[in-house]
Amino acid sequence: MTEAMQLRGLSPRTQESYLSVVQQLALYYHKSPDIITEDELRHYFLFLITDRQLAPTTTNVALNAIKFFYTYTLRRPWPLRDLVRPPLPKKLPVVLSPEEIWRIIEQVRRPDYSVCLSLIAGCGLRLLEGVRLQVSQIDSARMQLLIRSGKGNKDRAVPLPSRTLSLLRAHWRLHRNPTWLFPGTPPEGQRYASLPMDESGLQKAFRKAVSAAGVTKHATIHSLRHSWATHLIENGVTVRVVQLWMGHTSPTTTALYTHLTQQSEERAAKALDELTAGLR
Repeated sequence: MTEAMQLRGLSPRTQESYLSVVQQLALYYHKSPDIITEDELRHYFLFLITDRQLAPTTTNVALNAIKFFYTYTLRRPWPLRDLVRPPLPKKLPVVLSPEEIWRIIEQVRRPDYSVCLSLIAGCGLRLLEGVRLQVSQIDSARMQLLIRSGKGNKDRAVPLPSRTLSLLRAHWRLHRNPTWLFPGTPPEGQRYASLPMDESGLQKAFRKAVSAAGVTKHATIHSLRHSWATHLIENGVTVRVVQLWMGHTSPTTTALYTHLTQQSEERAAKALDELTAGLR
Protein backbone atom coordinates (compact mmCIF):
# COMPACT_ATOMS: atom_id res chain seq x y z
CA MET A 1 0.00 0.00 0.00
CA THR A 2 2.89 2.34 0.78
CA GLU A 3 4.38 1.70 -2.64
CA ALA A 4 1.01 2.36 -4.30
CA MET A 5 0.67 5.66 -2.43
CA GLN A 6 4.19 6.68 -3.41
CA LEU A 7 3.47 5.88 -7.06
CA ARG A 8 0.27 7.94 -6.89
CA GLY A 9 2.21 10.87 -5.42
CA LEU A 10 0.39 11.11 -2.09
CA SER A 11 2.07 13.32 0.50
CA PRO A 12 3.88 11.66 3.45
CA ARG A 13 1.24 13.00 5.84
CA THR A 14 -1.58 11.49 3.75
CA GLN A 15 0.29 8.19 3.52
CA GLU A 16 0.63 8.07 7.30
CA SER A 17 -3.07 8.86 7.76
CA TYR A 18 -4.24 6.26 5.22
CA LEU A 19 -2.05 3.51 6.69
CA SER A 20 -3.40 4.25 10.15
CA VAL A 21 -6.99 3.94 8.90
CA VAL A 22 -6.40 0.55 7.27
CA GLN A 23 -4.52 -0.64 10.34
CA GLN A 24 -7.51 0.28 12.53
CA LEU A 25 -9.81 -1.64 10.18
CA ALA A 26 -7.62 -4.74 10.47
CA LEU A 27 -7.44 -4.46 14.27
CA TYR A 28 -11.22 -4.08 14.51
CA TYR A 29 -11.77 -7.48 12.85
CA HIS A 30 -8.48 -9.08 14.01
CA LYS A 31 -7.61 -10.20 10.50
CA SER A 32 -5.85 -9.07 7.37
CA PRO A 33 -7.83 -6.30 5.61
CA ASP A 34 -7.67 -8.08 2.24
CA ILE A 35 -10.07 -10.80 3.46
CA ILE A 36 -12.64 -8.45 5.03
CA THR A 37 -16.04 -8.95 3.37
CA GLU A 38 -18.40 -6.37 1.92
CA ASP A 39 -20.86 -6.89 4.80
CA GLU A 40 -18.04 -6.37 7.29
CA LEU A 41 -17.10 -3.13 5.54
CA ARG A 42 -20.69 -1.91 5.76
CA HIS A 43 -20.79 -2.76 9.45
CA TYR A 44 -17.47 -1.00 10.06
CA PHE A 45 -18.64 2.29 8.55
CA LEU A 46 -21.87 2.05 10.55
CA PHE A 47 -19.69 1.59 13.64
CA LEU A 48 -17.64 4.69 12.77
CA ILE A 49 -20.73 6.82 12.12
CA THR A 50 -23.17 5.61 14.80
CA ASP A 51 -21.00 4.23 17.60
CA ARG A 52 -17.85 6.31 17.43
CA GLN A 53 -19.79 9.27 15.99
CA LEU A 54 -16.85 10.47 13.96
CA ALA A 55 -17.11 13.86 12.32
CA PRO A 56 -18.03 13.73 8.61
CA THR A 57 -14.57 14.95 7.62
CA THR A 58 -12.88 12.19 9.66
CA THR A 59 -15.24 9.57 8.25
CA ASN A 60 -14.45 10.84 4.76
CA VAL A 61 -10.71 10.34 5.37
CA ALA A 62 -11.42 6.74 6.46
CA LEU A 63 -13.55 6.21 3.36
CA ASN A 64 -10.86 7.56 1.04
CA ALA A 65 -8.14 5.49 2.70
CA ILE A 66 -9.99 2.17 2.56
CA LYS A 67 -11.21 2.89 -0.96
CA PHE A 68 -7.59 3.58 -1.99
CA PHE A 69 -6.55 0.26 -0.42
CA TYR A 70 -9.13 -1.66 -2.42
CA THR A 71 -8.63 0.22 -5.69
CA TYR A 72 -4.85 0.57 -5.91
CA THR A 73 -3.40 -2.01 -3.50
CA LEU A 74 -5.77 -4.97 -3.93
CA ARG A 75 -6.70 -3.90 -7.48
CA ARG A 76 -10.33 -4.76 -6.81
CA PRO A 77 -13.55 -2.87 -7.54
CA TRP A 78 -14.77 -0.78 -4.62
CA PRO A 79 -17.57 -2.93 -3.15
CA LEU A 80 -19.59 -0.18 -1.45
CA ARG A 81 -19.77 2.07 -4.51
CA ASP A 82 -21.53 5.26 -3.36
CA LEU A 83 -23.24 3.71 -0.32
CA VAL A 84 -21.09 5.61 2.19
CA ARG A 85 -21.22 9.35 1.65
CA PRO A 86 -20.77 11.40 4.84
CA PRO A 87 -22.20 14.92 4.44
CA LEU A 88 -19.32 17.36 4.62
CA PRO A 89 -20.20 20.53 6.55
CA LYS A 90 -19.85 23.83 4.73
CA LYS A 91 -18.64 26.19 7.41
CA LEU A 92 -17.15 29.63 7.02
CA PRO A 93 -13.59 29.77 8.34
CA VAL A 94 -12.75 31.72 11.49
CA VAL A 95 -11.17 35.08 10.69
CA LEU A 96 -9.19 36.99 13.31
CA SER A 97 -8.57 40.71 13.24
CA PRO A 98 -4.90 41.83 13.14
CA GLU A 99 -5.27 43.05 16.72
CA GLU A 100 -6.54 39.63 17.82
CA ILE A 101 -3.72 37.83 16.00
CA TRP A 102 -0.93 39.76 17.66
CA ARG A 103 -2.68 39.69 21.03
CA ILE A 104 -2.68 35.89 20.83
CA ILE A 105 0.95 35.66 19.73
CA GLU A 106 2.01 37.98 22.57
CA GLN A 107 0.72 35.34 24.99
CA VAL A 108 3.10 32.67 23.60
CA ARG A 109 6.08 32.51 25.94
CA ARG A 110 8.40 30.15 24.07
CA PRO A 111 10.43 32.23 21.57
CA ASP A 112 10.61 29.69 18.72
CA TYR A 113 6.84 29.12 18.94
CA SER A 114 6.21 32.86 18.88
CA VAL A 115 8.43 33.38 15.84
CA CYS A 116 6.90 30.43 13.97
CA LEU A 117 3.36 31.69 14.59
CA SER A 118 4.40 35.17 13.48
CA LEU A 119 5.76 33.65 10.27
CA ILE A 120 2.56 31.68 9.62
CA ALA A 121 0.43 34.77 10.29
CA GLY A 122 2.58 37.06 8.14
CA CYS A 123 2.94 34.73 5.15
CA GLY A 124 -0.31 32.73 5.14
CA LEU A 125 1.38 29.37 5.60
CA ARG A 126 -0.08 26.04 6.59
CA LEU A 127 1.08 24.64 9.93
CA LEU A 128 3.65 22.19 8.58
CA GLU A 129 4.88 24.67 5.98
CA GLY A 130 5.87 26.95 8.84
CA VAL A 131 7.26 24.33 11.22
CA ARG A 132 9.31 22.61 8.50
CA LEU A 133 10.62 25.73 6.78
CA GLN A 134 14.25 25.38 5.74
CA VAL A 135 16.93 28.04 5.51
CA SER A 136 17.30 27.37 1.78
CA GLN A 137 13.66 28.35 1.20
CA ILE A 138 14.26 31.99 2.10
CA ASP A 139 14.97 34.18 -0.91
CA SER A 140 15.93 37.46 0.74
CA ALA A 141 16.98 39.02 -2.58
CA ARG A 142 13.43 38.72 -3.93
CA MET A 143 11.78 38.89 -0.48
CA GLN A 144 10.00 35.58 -0.98
CA LEU A 145 9.53 32.23 0.71
CA LEU A 146 9.76 29.26 -1.64
CA ILE A 147 7.29 26.65 -0.41
CA ARG A 148 8.36 23.22 -1.64
CA SER A 149 5.91 20.34 -2.13
CA GLY A 150 2.98 22.02 -0.41
CA LYS A 151 -0.51 20.55 -0.37
CA GLY A 152 -1.10 18.68 -3.60
CA ASN A 153 2.69 18.39 -3.99
CA LYS A 154 2.83 21.89 -5.48
CA ASP A 155 5.59 24.48 -5.18
CA ARG A 156 4.76 28.15 -4.80
CA ALA A 157 6.32 31.46 -3.81
CA VAL A 158 4.81 33.77 -1.20
CA PRO A 159 5.85 37.32 -0.32
CA LEU A 160 8.09 37.74 2.72
CA PRO A 161 7.50 40.97 4.68
CA SER A 162 10.71 42.76 5.68
CA ARG A 163 9.82 42.68 9.39
CA THR A 164 9.24 38.92 9.19
CA LEU A 165 12.62 38.46 7.50
CA SER A 166 14.33 40.43 10.29
CA LEU A 167 12.55 38.30 12.89
CA LEU A 168 13.64 35.06 11.18
CA ARG A 169 17.25 36.24 10.94
CA ALA A 170 17.37 37.15 14.62
CA HIS A 171 15.84 33.79 15.55
CA TRP A 172 18.23 31.81 13.34
CA ARG A 173 21.25 33.45 14.96
CA LEU A 174 20.21 31.88 18.27
CA HIS A 175 20.68 28.31 16.99
CA ARG A 176 22.40 28.57 13.54
CA ASN A 177 21.04 25.22 12.38
CA PRO A 178 22.24 24.84 8.76
CA THR A 179 18.96 23.29 7.61
CA TRP A 180 15.94 24.17 9.75
CA LEU A 181 14.53 27.53 10.79
CA PHE A 182 12.75 25.86 13.71
CA PRO A 183 14.89 22.85 14.69
CA GLY A 184 13.91 20.24 17.24
CA THR A 185 16.13 19.11 20.10
CA PRO A 186 19.60 17.99 18.95
CA PRO A 187 20.50 14.35 19.67
CA GLU A 188 22.84 13.84 22.60
CA GLY A 189 26.38 14.68 21.65
CA GLN A 190 25.42 16.57 18.51
CA ARG A 191 25.34 20.30 17.96
CA TYR A 192 22.48 20.52 15.49
CA ALA A 193 19.08 18.87 15.32
CA SER A 194 18.43 16.76 12.24
CA LEU A 195 14.64 17.24 12.41
CA PRO A 196 12.33 20.27 12.81
CA MET A 197 10.40 20.87 16.01
CA ASP A 198 7.22 18.90 16.63
CA GLU A 199 4.03 20.65 15.53
CA SER A 200 1.90 19.28 18.38
CA GLY A 201 3.63 21.46 20.95
CA LEU A 202 3.00 24.53 18.83
CA GLN A 203 -0.69 23.66 18.54
CA LYS A 204 -1.03 23.29 22.32
CA ALA A 205 0.73 26.60 22.90
CA PHE A 206 -1.59 28.33 20.43
CA ARG A 207 -4.72 26.98 22.11
CA LYS A 208 -3.51 28.23 25.49
CA ALA A 209 -2.61 31.61 24.00
CA VAL A 210 -6.08 32.03 22.46
CA SER A 211 -7.63 31.50 25.89
CA ALA A 212 -5.12 33.74 27.66
CA ALA A 213 -5.72 36.52 25.13
CA GLY A 214 -9.45 36.45 25.84
CA VAL A 215 -10.34 35.59 22.24
CA THR A 216 -13.65 33.71 22.19
CA LYS A 217 -13.54 32.65 18.54
CA HIS A 218 -12.85 28.95 17.88
CA ALA A 219 -9.50 29.76 16.33
CA THR A 220 -6.78 27.31 15.32
CA ILE A 221 -3.39 27.91 13.78
CA HIS A 222 -5.03 27.48 10.36
CA SER A 223 -7.22 30.49 11.21
CA LEU A 224 -4.08 32.60 10.79
CA ARG A 225 -3.95 31.54 7.13
CA HIS A 226 -7.65 32.30 6.62
CA SER A 227 -7.18 35.69 8.24
CA TRP A 228 -4.14 36.47 6.08
CA ALA A 229 -6.10 35.83 2.88
CA THR A 230 -9.12 37.83 4.05
CA HIS A 231 -7.05 40.86 5.04
CA LEU A 232 -5.16 40.83 1.74
CA ILE A 233 -8.41 40.91 -0.24
CA GLU A 234 -9.76 43.63 2.06
CA ASN A 235 -6.74 45.72 1.14
CA GLY A 236 -7.20 45.40 -2.60
CA VAL A 237 -5.10 42.36 -3.54
CA THR A 238 -6.91 40.49 -6.31
CA VAL A 239 -8.40 37.03 -5.74
CA ARG A 240 -6.17 35.65 -8.52
CA VAL A 241 -2.98 36.81 -6.77
CA VAL A 242 -4.13 35.48 -3.40
CA GLN A 243 -5.02 32.19 -5.10
CA LEU A 244 -1.44 31.84 -6.38
CA TRP A 245 0.09 32.76 -3.02
CA MET A 246 -2.12 30.26 -1.18
CA GLY A 247 -1.54 27.48 -3.70
CA HIS A 248 -5.24 26.92 -4.42
CA THR A 249 -6.02 24.96 -7.58
CA SER A 250 -9.41 26.61 -8.08
CA PRO A 251 -10.22 30.34 -7.75
CA THR A 252 -13.56 29.24 -6.27
CA THR A 253 -11.75 28.16 -3.11
CA THR A 254 -10.06 31.54 -2.75
CA ALA A 255 -13.25 33.44 -3.62
CA LEU A 256 -14.71 32.27 -0.30
CA TYR A 257 -12.66 34.96 1.43
CA THR A 258 -14.40 37.73 -0.49
CA HIS A 259 -17.51 36.90 1.54
CA LEU A 260 -15.60 37.41 4.79
CA THR A 261 -14.25 40.90 4.24
CA GLN A 262 -15.70 43.86 6.11
CA GLN A 263 -15.85 45.85 2.90
CA SER A 264 -18.05 43.19 1.31
CA GLU A 265 -20.35 43.25 4.31
CA GLU A 266 -20.51 47.05 4.26
CA ARG A 267 -21.30 47.10 0.51
CA ALA A 268 -23.96 44.45 0.99
CA ALA A 269 -25.51 46.38 3.88
CA LYS A 270 -25.57 49.57 1.79
CA ALA A 271 -27.18 47.71 -1.13
CA LEU A 272 -29.84 46.31 1.19
CA ASP A 273 -30.53 49.77 2.62
CA GLU A 274 -31.05 51.12 -0.88
CA LEU A 275 -33.20 48.16 -1.81
CA THR A 276 -35.49 48.68 1.18
CA ALA A 277 -35.48 52.49 1.07
CA GLY A 278 -39.06 52.56 -0.16
CA LEU A 279 -40.43 50.61 2.80
CA ARG A 280 -42.79 52.54 5.08
